[in-house]
Amino acid sequence: MKKPDTATKILRAAHRLFDREGADAVTMRRVAERVGITPMAIYRHFPNREALLKRLSDDSFNTSARKWLESTGDADILRQLYRTQENYLDYALEHPHLFDHAFSVRRDDARRFPEDFRERQSPTLNVVADLLAEGMRQGVLRHDDPWDVAMTFWAHAHGLIALYRAGRFSDDETRFREFYLESIGRLVDGIKA
Repeated sequence: MKKPDTATKILRAAHRLFDREGADAVTMRRVAERVGITPMAIYRHFPNREALLKRLSDDSFNTSARKWLESTGDADILRQLYRTQENYLDYALEHPHLFDHAFSVRRDDARRFPEDFRERQSPTLNVVADLLAEGMRQGVLRHDDPWDVAMTFWAHAHGLIALYRAGRFSDDETRFREFYLESIGRLVDGIKA
């Protein structure tokens, strides 16, 4: 088995810090300590902390997108769509700090709707928009703009998750998950042909 290179070690250490403690915990000094290098050595691989955080966010989007694509093997387009939203919830609950940074924190490099999304710059929303477009093509879903509907799905799911994480639901995680999935089901029902 090939040993990971220094850049990979830096990313893994930064990811673990980020996942456990959030973006503020990812300092060059702390990452370097975990990798066993000097803080200055990190700059050979990442020009600054922001570049390291951007890479973590990009990797997070790509990992999520790969998982969402795994959900698209089912012949039932509605079930596939439903699973993408369940995967989004799983990601948010399993990786709250990465989720916040990727989806809830204002960043200069964040993708903007509609132009960046319509240019397919979002690995995650591409999956949802493609499923919606296919469902519309098959006649399973009402004809509409797939990108607008994808953004509606994302806003709905994200809003529920943000409210839950802000303590606006008295339910435990199990009951919230049930509510969330039922709510997504209502949204899917609303766009059926």
